[in-house]
Amino acid sequence: MPILLNMEREKVLYPCYFNETLTRAEGRRVKKTCAIKNPPTRNILTAAKKLGLKATAESKNHPGHWILNEGRVLVEWNGSKETLIKNIAENLQKDTKNKK
Repeated sequence: MPILLNMEREKVLYPCYFNETLTRAEGRRVKKTCAIKNPPTRNILTAAKKLGLKATAESKNHPGHWILNEGRVLVEWNGSKETLIKNIAENLQKDTKNKK
């Protein structure tokens, strides 16, 4: 039996949302200045957990990028998806800058 998402509470985040190498038409959902190059799913998961959110990674892929096997992250969030994406992107940026 398939697991059904509670779309009111759980938001799905794909790495392509944060990938600076992609255009908006290819799936990027943040400004290029807020994006990072080829973000791994584990970094998105870590960014969500650093924000104190309950998150899990899955091996399911974005329909437009199914061949890449990037995976996705499910995050429990009651606000808008755009706000969540912006918060995750900011956290990814901080982590990227700290590693340099």
